[in-house]
Parts: sequence; C-alpha cells; structure tokens
Amino acid sequence: MAQSCSEATFPEIVELNVGGQVYVTRLETLKAAPNSLLWAKFGQGSPDQLPKDNKGRFFFDRDGFLFRYILDYLRDSELFLPEFFKEKRRLRKEADFFQLPGLSRRLEAAGRDGSDDGGEQEEAELSSPATPSSSSDRTLSSLSGGGSGYITIGYRGTYTIGRDIQGDAKFRRVARITVCSKICLAKEVFGETLNESRDPDRPPDRYTARYYLKYNFLEQAFDRLAEAGFHMVACNSTGTCSSSDPTEDKLWTSYTEYVFCR
Repeated sequence: MAQSCSEATFPEIVELNVGGQVYVTRLETLKAAPNSLLWAKFGQGSPDQLPKDNKGRFFFDRDGFLFRYILDYLRDSELFLPEFFKEKRRLRKEADFFQLPGLSRRLEAAGRDGSDDGGEQEEAELSSPATPSSSSDRTLSSLSGGGSGYITIGYRGTYTIGRDIQGDAKFRRVARITVCSKICLAKEVFGETLNESRDPDRPPDRYTARYYLKYNFLEQAFDRLAEAGFHMVACNSTGTCSSSDPTEDKLWTSYTEYVFCR
C-alpha cells in the first residue's frame, strides 16, 4: 500500500535534467527495468528524495548526451547505436551506473565482435603509445570513413583603439566561440569542452549551428582541430566601428569564421 502511495506522488509525465540535457518521458518508462536505479528512484522512492534543478526537474549528474540511449533501451529493451558510434565504453559505464546489466552485456558483446564502427578498437589505440604507423593508419581511416567533413569555427570579438593608437590598443576580446558542423564531428573533436545547451537533442548524423565552446581561446580550438586531422581551408571576417569621433576611443566589433576540413 505504501508503494502505491509513493508512486502516486510522481507525475505520469516526468521531466529530467541529466547533465544539463532535458528529457521528458513517461513514469512507466523509468520503471521499465526492475531493480535498476531508475526503477528504485521512481518506483520505490519519493520525489522529495531526488535532487531537482531550479525549474523543478529531477536532476542526475551524468552524461546528458549518452542518457538518450539509456531511455531508448528502457522503452524498447533493444540497443540501436548510430553508425560510427565511438563511445560504447562510456555508454557501458552509464549502463553500469543506472544498474542495467542487460544493456551492459550487449555493449560488452558489441565491443568484442567489433560491431558498429569499431570504436572500442580506436579507444584502445588512443590509450596506447603512439607510433608513426598507428598515427598514419588512424589518419587514413578518418579520411576514408565517416569521419570526414567540415567544421566552421566562428567568433564575435571586439578590440579598442585609443587616441594614442598602438599605445592604447586592446586586442581581440572573444566573447564566445561557436561551432557549426555535423553533431558527431563536433563531439569527436571538442568532447566535454563543447556546450550543447542551446541544441541538446539533435541526433549525431544531423547538423547544428548552435553549439559553442566552454572556453574563449581560439588557439585551443585550433589545436584540437589539428590533433583531429583537420586543416583550415577558408576564412572570412567583417568589422564595424562604433565611433567616428576622433576624440573618442574607437571600439571595433568583428565577426570571423574559419572553415576546417578533414
């Protein structure tokens, strides 16, 4: 009787905030796997026992991008990963955290038989000492497979030139660095430094122009692109000045884009 009362306190449609990504699902979906963590939290517990964000959504401090596959498994009890999926090991870690042994076994089997995109093999190579031959093999593999494509880096910056010209110049204040590309490419290159909050739910094979980086150093972004085998192929820039009065400091605002290709 106490269990049914506890269940009644949860809404039929539940909003979750998982690592900054928002999900909306049915209560029955969260309770679909007996003895799992979500089954215990939402089937045996109380809403008052779960942390919430500032909008009242139940909060889990886990990988928000990978949680979509946890929900898919709870809905259908099946595992469908996108082509060239390279995070099976991390997804298995999430499956272990949410206490889904069936999903963990499937991911382990997928890693052993080399199914999907061979991501486990790539992770093993990256964790071993690099050699010239292995590095070139990875480069050739990325160029011949689905890892090829374009990434556009954009930023809006300002700089001030005072009345003393060079003496008072303050160069390149970068407010935000944006990333435009296919989802899977952006995640591969920038990983955890990528802020997905403005476009959180797009699948990996779609494109976005709304991601931005969690830092504002262009050189850091360029280093990551170079390490991933990208080369700059084009750039463009525009600029405007906010003042024409010669007695005032001139504040210039510019927008610049760099196009990288692999």
